[in-house]
Amino acid sequence: MNVDFPLGFDGRGRTAEADDDAHVRDMIEQLLFTTPGERVNRPTFGSGALQLVFAPNSDALAAALRLTLHASLQEWLGDLIEVTDVQVEHDDSTLRLDVQYVVRRTGETRLATIAR
Repeated sequence: MNVDFPLGFDGRGRTAEADDDAHVRDMIEQLLFTTPGERVNRPTFGSGALQLVFAPNSDALAAALRLTLHASLQEWLGDLIEVTDVQVEHDDSTLRLDVQYVVRRTGETRLATIAR
């Protein structure tokens, strides 16, 4: 059973479940929007992307963030996915992340678009 993220309830009043593809996407979202130091037993878990929502927009910042996100995804989810591309788009107070990856279990290519 994969617990859906964010935690919620299904029509029966039980903890909502997610299929394997949705669970992988949920894990990507959790990793990208967790600030390092938030998890008690995993102080290096996360990417720090949320801290950059209000940072001045620049090509250098986007390039640095792409590399950081790619490294975080490979470190924490590398056994489940192979990251093929990460795109960062910063517009006003919205941060949009496009992560293209291959699910190792199935070999299927997926795209996760996450905005905050």
